[in-house]
Amino acid sequence: MSTRISTSQMFQTSISGYQKGYAEIVKTQQQISSGVRIQTPADDPVGAARLLQLEQQQAQLEQYSANMTTATNSLTQQEALLNTANNLLQRARELAVSSGSGSYSDEDRSSVASELDQITGQLLEVMNSKDASGNYIFAGSKTDVQPFVLNPDGSVTYQGDQTSQELQVSSSGTMAINDSGWSVFENVINASRTESDLSNDPNTDGQRVYLSQGLVDNGTQYDKTFRAGEPYTLELVSSTQFRILDNLGNDVTSEASSNSGVFDPTAIDGTTINFRGASFELDVALQEADGQGDLDSLLTGYSFTFGVADTEIVTTRSASNTSTAQLTSGSVVDPTAYTTQFPSSGVQLRFTSASDYEVYAQPVLTGSTPIASGSLSGTYPETIGFAGVELQISAAPAAGDTFVVQGKSAETQSVFETIGNLSAALKTPVSGDPAAQLALTEAVASAISNLDNGMNQVLATQASIGARLNVIDTLSTENESLQIANASSQSTIRDTDMAEAISKLVLQMTKMEAAQASFVRISQLSLFNKL
Repeated sequence: MSTRISTSQMFQTSISGYQKGYAEIVKTQQQISSGVRIQTPADDPVGAARLLQLEQQQAQLEQYSANMTTATNSLTQQEALLNTANNLLQRARELAVSSGSGSYSDEDRSSVASELDQITGQLLEVMNSKDASGNYIFAGSKTDVQPFVLNPDGSVTYQGDQTSQELQVSSSGTMAINDSGWSVFENVINASRTESDLSNDPNTDGQRVYLSQGLVDNGTQYDKTFRAGEPYTLELVSSTQFRILDNLGNDVTSEASSNSGVFDPTAIDGTTINFRGASFELDVALQEADGQGDLDSLLTGYSFTFGVADTEIVTTRSASNTSTAQLTSGSVVDPTAYTTQFPSSGVQLRFTSASDYEVYAQPVLTGSTPIASGSLSGTYPETIGFAGVELQISAAPAAGDTFVVQGKSAETQSVFETIGNLSAALKTPVSGDPAAQLALTEAVASAISNLDNGMNQVLATQASIGARLNVIDTLSTENESLQIANASSQSTIRDTDMAEAISKLVLQMTKMEAAQASFVRISQLSLFNKL
């Protein structure tokens, strides 16, 4: 059986073959000229899918690289600012040391206080610095809020939060690119976290014996032993001996460093008592009329209580209040409730009428709901209680009156408070006042210790920044290696093998030429050639 092929069918078949062959040649030429083997997913479906994964990975690696650059810039700027802050704190410490000189007059100390106030202003400028994007560096994650604000009374309030901004710097890790002002400058260990009170004065014509508020010089021992036995009682049993009793009445004098409770009442600088990680100064300031009288009769019977300083409740009255009401006598009456319920940033007490009030956690935002509420009975002064805290309001408030109530733990103290307390102490005249002179000596010692703690906090943050920068260096090297490997893998899959492609092109062109030559011969065949 024979098959007849029409002339038009033969031409159509040949044209189709030419088009296919020409398309293959054009495709091979594009692969050679562009250097890209996979022009469309159809060229290599598996390779195209793998290329897409590699391109996504490359984009992630490039983003990590950009994030590391941002982190490096931020941390480097922060490190420079902290170096400036540390220099300012060092200068404040030098002033504190010099102000303790007995040769300084009240005017000299007032001049030192003025320089300390200038240092406070300089520290504020440093701590309120912005980065290149206009974000506050030390505000934590609230980068659009000025972190530190100077209040009219000279105190400084921190308005940021306690978190840090973080950026993804690798597939499995993030990095903090800033440190909050709270962690660096606010949450500084307070060396003056003990307190003492005179509990018995046998003299009716003026105090002669003083016990300082104390300083913590060994935090580990203090936490381990001092806290467990407080409050303590120190009693003078003679003009040269004292004893210390713990809260159970046990005699623990042997743990004091001053030779089994012996002290020198004539010592110019007093007697230092090192006890369970804290140190206290026992000073005797005799009056001129005492002369060479019997010291035993003058000093025996003095007693003091000392222990861990209580949490203070600080209230701030809004300047816009229309009434004369004041909040006073703030205290923690339920430590458990205070610890679990009182917000760390404090609360705002807002009066909705002359008798009704609501309590909001700070900061108060639109839509905030009260955490407590209540009503006044109308008998003043009246006690207001919430979250383990009690306060007294002195008079009837007006609708719209607001007060900010904050807890001030003695465990920590901001560098601003340290400098401010020292400045206030130096501005207080002490000439001719033994009690004021002893208070000044204590304030200077406290400031020196707390400034040391503040500088240690800054140095610890700088060390942390250095560690993070080292991590970035390591990650950058790893990131570059991964990008090189990724680019190599993409090239292997995507790029054209020139030798193979050129050989393929030659073969395709040869086939095309052969097809064209055979078509020419076939197209010339005719029955007339057989006649």
